[in-house]
Amino acid sequence: MKKYKVDYKSPIGVIEIEGSDSAIYGINFAERDEIIHIPQQDTPKVLMECAKQLQEYFIGERHDFSFPYVVEGTDFQQAVWQALPTVSYGETASYKDIAVAINNEKAVRAVGSANGKNNISIVVPCHRIIGSNGTLTGYGGGMWRKEWLLQHEQTYKNPSE
Repeated sequence: MKKYKVDYKSPIGVIEIEGSDSAIYGINFAERDEIIHIPQQDTPKVLMECAKQLQEYFIGERHDFSFPYVVEGTDFQQAVWQALPTVSYGETASYKDIAVAINNEKAVRAVGSANGKNNISIVVPCHRIIGSNGTLTGYGGGMWRKEWLLQHEQTYKNPSE
């Protein structure tokens, strides 16, 4: 399977989108300032749609994503990643809440580890997971980004949500 990459310049840094002809396999913060993966004639539509939906998210117009993506990991990791989108836009949950949601309430640390291996940033919202005491803890993209994303969602959250 051929993989493609395209960069999206977000307000919190360059995001590298990786995918195939049919799905997204990675949305990760690139620790660089310059765009190096620009759309080509053969760039699949799904990558361009992902970039478009991320743009809509960052300007406060999108709260959910609708493009196809694939998460690759262990059964436990998959269970954690499937539970993350149940945490609504503008809301937070604890690592323990996720452990309970996947019927493994003692696996709080393992949930944290799986959360850290999430390869579909923002869309699979690992940034919404916080410590049981309400503190912000670990984020692969950097704590400042986690704080920014949570504040962004609070700003654009609909009161009816």
